[in-house]
Amino acid sequence: MAVNMAVKRGRKAQRRKQMVAEKRRLEKIEASLPAQVLRAAGLPIQHCLLTRSLFETGMGTLIVARGVTRHHVRAASFLLDVFCLGIKDVMFRSFEGDELEIYLEVEDAESSMREVNPAEARKLLGDLAAWSQSIGFPPHSDFTAVERIFGEVSADAGDVEFRFGQDGKPLYIPGPYDSDLVIRRHVEQLRKHLGEGGFQFDNAA
Repeated sequence: MAVNMAVKRGRKAQRRKQMVAEKRRLEKIEASLPAQVLRAAGLPIQHCLLTRSLFETGMGTLIVARGVTRHHVRAASFLLDVFCLGIKDVMFRSFEGDELEIYLEVEDAESSMREVNPAEARKLLGDLAAWSQSIGFPPHSDFTAVERIFGEVSADAGDVEFRFGQDGKPLYIPGPYDSDLVIRRHVEQLRKHLGEGGFQFDNAA
């Protein structure tokens, strides 16, 4: 009898341990980036903004914000290089109160933003990711998860045709904080995919 009781207690303890582990696993999933983005994707779109000079300067930002009210929103930001490197950086976060408006004011002050059709914005991201991948530069590692903030918006509804690079070729302009090693790697990647004359390189900075 004592042996049976010990076995039962051991089994109950094991079940409790499994239940706790499963609860922690589910909590981790709920807190994960993909889960947060999917929850945001079900909220109304408050803003879909794009740097006005994106295709003139080659660099810009796309911001998508969703929320029931403008004082509690979740937003995704994509740093774009339409001349060469594609989707360089991705951010997803929550904004409370006037935080989003302040953030957007700062972005607009640095480079004027304009409202764009969400379908056009999603098509831009998809086309840019595919193009930069084809020349050796895949999008930021969080892109696939965060891009889902568009939810039900279909890129197929966007009929704008985008042209990347400059004068028909990728133009690589190193960033102000790119090290010599990073610059060499990017140039080597371009040579590998396009050959010596298949791209432009501006290292004037």
